[in-house]
Amino acid sequence: MRNKIGTICMVLGAVLVLAALSLFLWNQRQDRLAGEAVEDILPQMEQCIPAEAAVEADPYDPAMTEVEIDGYSYIGSLSVPCLGLELPVMSEWDYVRLKIAPCRYAGSTKTDDLVIAAHNYTRHFRRLNRMSIGDAVIFTDMDGIVSRYEVAAVDILADTAVAEMTAGDYDLTLFTCTYGNKSRVTVRCERAED
Repeated sequence: MRNKIGTICMVLGAVLVLAALSLFLWNQRQDRLAGEAVEDILPQMEQCIPAEAAVEADPYDPAMTEVEIDGYSYIGSLSVPCLGLELPVMSEWDYVRLKIAPCRYAGSTKTDDLVIAAHNYTRHFRRLNRMSIGDAVIFTDMDGIVSRYEVAAVDILADTAVAEMTAGDYDLTLFTCTYGNKSRVTVRCERAED
């Protein structure tokens, strides 16, 4: 009887190790595909953004210009120099879109309340927790208007803190889940002085 239980435990342990390895390999594949998508989209997006801002933003119209690339709408590109990131930003979010690129979760640069979400993929927001107060963040919209920000706070919020993503008086918020989805790394930014 004791040998039978030992054998069952060994088989169960091997199955669990294989399941964990499979999950790890699946996540690595998703991470690689997300990085490849970003590398494919950025050059297409850069061709759509004018070299100089074509128009000044209408202060009464919070809508951001959207450009369709490969069947998805984009509102601009995000640059995080301290992390070496250049990323396209989709106009709306869902779980399918998040596997491709960071997405607007809420808000607009025109109303100073833009919130951008991304997976914690290597090529997306995995290293967001390494940012420090004062780090630069740059968002260029599809009209060529460049908005410059500085990190004002880096917070770790509970995974249930959904309302907190859009709370506060921050001009730009970036967030991603931590590994295991137990909490969210949240970077709060304010417009930089010119």
